[in-house]
Amino acid sequence: MPQPLPLPLPFPGVQEAPIVTELLFPEAQITVRGEFLLNEFATLTPDNLDFLRLYIKVRGNLKEVERILGLSYPTIRARFDTLLRSIGYEPEAADPRDETLRLLERGEITPEEATKRLKGK
Repeated sequence: MPQPLPLPLPFPGVQEAPIVTELLFPEAQITVRGEFLLNEFATLTPDNLDFLRLYIKVRGNLKEVERILGLSYPTIRARFDTLLRSIGYEPEAADPRDETLRLLERGEITPEEATKRLKGK
């Protein structure tokens, strides 16, 4: 039997969640037909699923995720917020300083401008 493929999600141009209509248990030679909903984790994008796996591996330590991926904390936090939204949770309100740090990291503002923003001037 050929190796199963991952779910082709997200499916281009489709926003709704899919309904699974058949389950196959190859070794037991059992097929179950019906309409089955996938849970919120089954429909994650590959990027979000990889991020979730890493997050679980490091026991929820975003600083460790930051270290492993070599990305800034604001970037990691933004990816975590995206993951939360994708499984139906609203993330905590963003720290307004995160955007300033993101802009600084991308070179879109100078260190002096970042300092002014962070000090609220």
